[in-house]
Amino acid sequence: MTAGPGALLLLLSLSLSGALRAHNGDLTARETCKAGFSEEDYTALISENILEGERLLKVTFSSCLGTKGTQYETNSVDFKVEADGTVFATRELRIPSEQVAFTVTAWDRQTARRWDAMVRLLVAQPSSARSAHKKGKQNGALDASQPPNDMLLPWPQHQNTNGLRRQKRDWVIPPINVPENSRGPFPQQLVRIRSDKDNDIPIRYSITGVGADQPPMEVFSIDSMSGRMYVTRPMDREERASYHLRAHAVDMNGNKVENPIDLYIYVIDMNDNRPEFINQVYNGSVDEGSKPGTYVMTVTANDADDGTTANGMVRYRIVTQTPQSPSQNMFTINSETGDIVTVAAGLDREKVQQYTVIVQATDMEGNLNYGLSNTATAIITVTDVNDNPPEFTASTYSGEVPENQVEVVVANLTVMDRDQPHSPNWNAFYRIISGDPSGHFSIRTDPVTNEGMVTVVKAVDYELNRAFMLTVMVSNQAPLASGIQMSFQSTAGVTISVVDVNEAPYFPSNHKLIRLEEGVPSGTVLTTFSAVDPDRFMQQAVRYSKLSDPANWLHINATNGQITTAAVLDRESLYIKNNVYEATFLAADNGIPPASGTGTLQIYLIDINDNAPELLPKEAQICERPGLNAINITAADADVDPNIGPYVFELPFVPAAVRKNWTITRLNGDYAQLSLRILYLEAGMYDVPITVTDSGNPPLSNTSIIKVKVCPCDENGDCTTIGAVAAAGLGTSAIVAILICIVILLTMVLLFVVWMKRREKERHTKQLLIDPEDDVRDNILKYDEEGGGEEDQDYDLSQLQQPEAMEHVLSKAPGVRRVDERPVGAEPQYPVRPVVPHPGDIGDFISEGLRAADNDPTAPPYDSLLVFDYEGSGSTAGSVSSLNSSSSGDQDYDYLNDWGPRFKKLADMYGGGEED
Repeated sequence: MTAGPGALLLLLSLSLSGALRAHNGDLTARETCKAGFSEEDYTALISENILEGERLLKVTFSSCLGTKGTQYETNSVDFKVEADGTVFATRELRIPSEQVAFTVTAWDRQTARRWDAMVRLLVAQPSSARSAHKKGKQNGALDASQPPNDMLLPWPQHQNTNGLRRQKRDWVIPPINVPENSRGPFPQQLVRIRSDKDNDIPIRYSITGVGADQPPMEVFSIDSMSGRMYVTRPMDREERASYHLRAHAVDMNGNKVENPIDLYIYVIDMNDNRPEFINQVYNGSVDEGSKPGTYVMTVTANDADDGTTANGMVRYRIVTQTPQSPSQNMFTINSETGDIVTVAAGLDREKVQQYTVIVQATDMEGNLNYGLSNTATAIITVTDVNDNPPEFTASTYSGEVPENQVEVVVANLTVMDRDQPHSPNWNAFYRIISGDPSGHFSIRTDPVTNEGMVTVVKAVDYELNRAFMLTVMVSNQAPLASGIQMSFQSTAGVTISVVDVNEAPYFPSNHKLIRLEEGVPSGTVLTTFSAVDPDRFMQQAVRYSKLSDPANWLHINATNGQITTAAVLDRESLYIKNNVYEATFLAADNGIPPASGTGTLQIYLIDINDNAPELLPKEAQICERPGLNAINITAADADVDPNIGPYVFELPFVPAAVRKNWTITRLNGDYAQLSLRILYLEAGMYDVPITVTDSGNPPLSNTSIIKVKVCPCDENGDCTTIGAVAAAGLGTSAIVAILICIVILLTMVLLFVVWMKRREKERHTKQLLIDPEDDVRDNILKYDEEGGGEEDQDYDLSQLQQPEAMEHVLSKAPGVRRVDERPVGAEPQYPVRPVVPHPGDIGDFISEGLRAADNDPTAPPYDSLLVFDYEGSGSTAGSVSSLNSSSSGDQDYDYLNDWGPRFKKLADMYGGGEED
């Protein structure tokens, strides 16, 4: 095929091709035989229409053992592969896209391994496709349409001939492979893009996509004039494995000359990454005694290189094993999966509890010459199984136990178990297999020491068993492993001696019940309440005494336990409950130490007719006329059936008025009615005797008095109020007198209250001598102060005196001293009171004193008027009786009568003149 006008040429760099061939040759030299396809990608040109059965290309596979046993498969239903590797179409197809890609799989039936290769079918012109198919190019190279060496024609030629022709599709450029980690020099040419139109017009070339004008930027570059594309730096497949670029051809004005073409660049993997284990230390476990082939654990290593090539194919192996006991190869590892399994028998936790295995992972399918390696540590713990039965450390054990004691440990059983401590395989379980038919003992396991504690759970009796011979077996909480038998050392004998102790006497029949009639005389023998001493092998005496005898009715013989009565037993006593009298007795032996037991005697007392019936009720009321109502009467008897009802109620013949006024009507065996016999009975209280007889044998009778209140009744048969009073024994005149007394008493109380209110009102309406606010007595009364006496108050009453001269007061600055302040100098004489003093002098004096106290900052913190309450002997003024007038003549105090009631007492004392 010749290049036509408008075609775009793709030129591969000769240096890059040489580098690839040199690399492949190096791998072939290093590996003499490697199973797999000859190519990873097969490419072929096909026409747009494909016939059924048309052969397209041939793939080559080598299994190193010949082609025998190799089968091929595809993941496409449209294409199949023959036994010789020829790919053919299974039906007639029309390819609508630019290419078709599918996977061919080679399967080795002997090893069950699989290999894959990619097949790409590129749509080209029919003539070019048929030419390529006829030449049988298996690798899909476009040699028929390329210039010599590296020339490719990616687009069809432009047809200039006349006539109607179908427009052909553009070609698809096969992927470009670039090895990673190339040493250069850079930039290194990959391909050349050129359009045949550049002979006519200047053309500019460019590339777009990731690695060109998109991050990572400038990995690839192109010479815009020549169309040569370069890689500018070493590639890293682990960073990015492929690139998709588009090549563009435009004229100098930017007009598109050719359609953009897709360029696929694949980075060829190099073995530049070591396998990396997910963990540096792996922990696994395996039961001791496991059979060879038992799974233990899995280790995993990842390689960043291409896993479809040998660069990323990791293989595992065990480097070392510590300890190397009982064999140096106790484990093996699956080279492909990393599964560690046991390979030898003899795992014993009691000898080796843990193994440390160093595992190595190598790529290049485990080739130690060319592959890269890494190591990790696998710690394998040998887990315990119950392969060691517990064994007693001794064949016999002994102990002793006092009789009648429980929950005491009498022996400790020790065992040895080589399994893991404090696990179900080590925990011991003890059981008694013989020697204890009554279940006196049990064995509990100490959770810390694993010892068996023989414990008494049911009291033993020395008189019945002096010793026990037990056979004990021990086992583990977990069952023994398969194939392990119990040893004879798993059983032992235990000898337990019973120690005799002084046991308390006991009453064989406790509680003991006897029956007898009440009223038996004192000294009657009731029964013998004796105790038994269980110590048959000890010569001991038993003595008896009373513990509880509430009514003190009984006596017990201290030697033989015979019980007699000490008083008459009365069933109706308060000490009897449900006809039973209960007493407690003590039986004590003379052992060392002495022991005692108690017994209870219950005496059931049979009733006799020893209580006469009592009439009920004791009081009642009835209307004074018969027929209106009646009184229901009954009886109460302390005895019980048959010594109670039916009762007989009778009226006595004496006095005769009883049967004349009253009558009894029988209702039933327990009740009767008392009613009036006469037509009218005067209201009042009546004592009606009634004789009641019970049904005992012999019967007992009793005459009781019932107080009957007879009263007038209303229409309902109820006593009226006046009638009830009259019935109590008061006449009409007495009732009227009582009512008059009540009215007089209420009237007196009312008059007294009115008089008190009037007097209170008069007291408030009278004019006081002084202002109520300055009333010293009221103030003193409000304080409600009761001091310790006049001697404990040192008041200077001279402050109340009217000073004779005011010069020493007036000479002071205003507001410094009160006008009633005592002078500093000699005390002045009392002023001569006028013959007819004015009542306002005292009020003015007190008012001036109040004003001085209010304005004096040095005044004490209490009202100075409080000094008026002082009446002690220390007063400088002396008694009131010692007051004298300054005049030589007698004073006339009659004017005190004009000062009001407050000065009445003074007027009576001094106003009498010579009459006093």
